[in-house]
Formats: sequence, structure tokens, C-alpha cells
Amino acid sequence: MKSLKDYSDKAQKEGWAIGHFNFSNSELLKAIIEAAKKLKSPVILGTSEGESKSLGLKQAVFMINSYRKETGLPIFLNLDHGKSFGYIKKAVDAGYDSVHFDGSDLSLFENIKITKKVVEYAHKKKVLVEGEVGFIKGSSEILKKAPQIKKEDLTDPKEAEKFVKETKVDRLAVNIGTFHGMRASGRNPHINLKRLKEIRERLGEMPLVLHGGSGTPKEDIKTSLKLGVANIHINTELRVAYTEALRQILKQKLKETTPYKYMPQVIEAVQKVVENKIRLFGSENKL
Repeated sequence: MKSLKDYSDKAQKEGWAIGHFNFSNSELLKAIIEAAKKLKSPVILGTSEGESKSLGLKQAVFMINSYRKETGLPIFLNLDHGKSFGYIKKAVDAGYDSVHFDGSDLSLFENIKITKKVVEYAHKKKVLVEGEVGFIKGSSEILKKAPQIKKEDLTDPKEAEKFVKETKVDRLAVNIGTFHGMRASGRNPHINLKRLKEIRERLGEMPLVLHGGSGTPKEDIKTSLKLGVANIHINTELRVAYTEALRQILKQKLKETTPYKYMPQVIEAVQKVVENKIRLFGSENKL
């Protein structure tokens, strides 16, 4: 099976992206796996620090390895938004395929310093590292008031170039106008494609990562693929699909108390979202 680096490089060169889908329980995980299996697509399964603490780092690794062995699919586990070297080290030691150090709220100097330490440790164990330059606001939920993205919030192309050269990360998350979470309307503001193009010109073939993909206009997603975005994160849309489906089912079946009888409908709702994203990102039939 090809490595995550192989797929990331291939996606960047060919103009498509690997979907990064977060999960926090077995139903969400199953929905993502079923979508990947149906559409023959590589996927990255993500757990934030909160999600991984809920599941257990070793337990998350075990679940992914079990599905990988059963399906033969190129599915990879990534620690999403790791905030400290200590926790990232635990994820690497537990068997994660990739880790994301989010030092975007630090000074560039401190961000580079800690990221280099993460890269040094992770690469020794053949684990990939995603870095981040440009703080991405919000949280993975429906937002009553979407954060205002100012020009100074966006990733500085020169800083991104310096960061990549000094840290030797495998992928770079950039702020190009997206945010974590989604407006109640389901449609978030447009990506700053001009800034994305400037970053691409500075970084050459470095695979770029788009966080806050939920609710991002489809036309912007398609254009970003041509500008080197090779990995797109989706979390809020999965949570919304899961929660809304579950609420509707429980309203209809007030007396039902057996989860395995009603959860298949919840899984199906999430799977549809993942399938739509895989098609949008162009990763269908890319095994």
C-alpha cells in the first residue's frame, strides 16, 4: 500500500485532495470507512486532542488498523491540532500515521522551534508531520456569529516559506480565509484565492492543507485544488449530519432503546456527506 506521503504528493501534482474526516465514535468512523470503500478513495481519519482523549489514543489506532487490515484501503490516522510536544509524542508512540502540531497562535520563532522538535521525533518513527502558519479561528460547531477574518489573520507567504524551509514539515496548514465551524445557513465566506496563489508560488510542490472545509463554497474548493491544496478537513458537517439524523430518529421512535436498530440511519446520513466531499475533492477511484 502506498504511504500517506505518496498520496499527498500525488494529490498535489494531479490537482485533487484527500479528505480529512474527524471521528469521535465508532459510528462516525464506520460512515467514513464505508464511503471510502464505496468510492475507492484514500482518506485521512482525524482525531483532535479532545476526540482522541475520549476514544483513547491506542484505541483509535487499533480501530484504524483493524479496518485497514479488513478492507485493504489506504486509510491513515492523523492527530488533528496537537497543541504540545508532549501530547504529540504520545500519539506518535501510540502508532498514529501523522501528527499535526498547531503552533499558529505562537510567535513564528516559537512555532518553528517546537515544530522542528516534533519533526525530529516523528520522522525517526516514520510518522508524517503537518505544521501550521496563520491562526484559524472558530470551533467545529454551528456558529451563531462567524468570526471576522482580517487580512492580517491570513498566512503570510514569506513566513510560510521560512517555516517550511526550517522545519521540514510534510504538509502545511494555511489560513486563506476559512474558519472552524459553519454558519447556520450552511455556507461560509469565500476563500481568499489570491493569498492561496501567493503561498503556492512561494512553496512550490509542498502539499497544502485547508482547515475549516465545512460550508466552504464548492467553487472555491474546486479552484483551490488547482493551487496545491491536497488535504481538506471536514468535521462540523459530519457532526451536524450525525446529530440531526439522530434527533429525527429518536423523535419518530420514542420507545426504541436499542442503539443498533436506529444507528444505521445515522451512519447512512454521515456517509452521504462524506461521499459528496470525496466526489468534490476528486479523490474517487484514486487508490
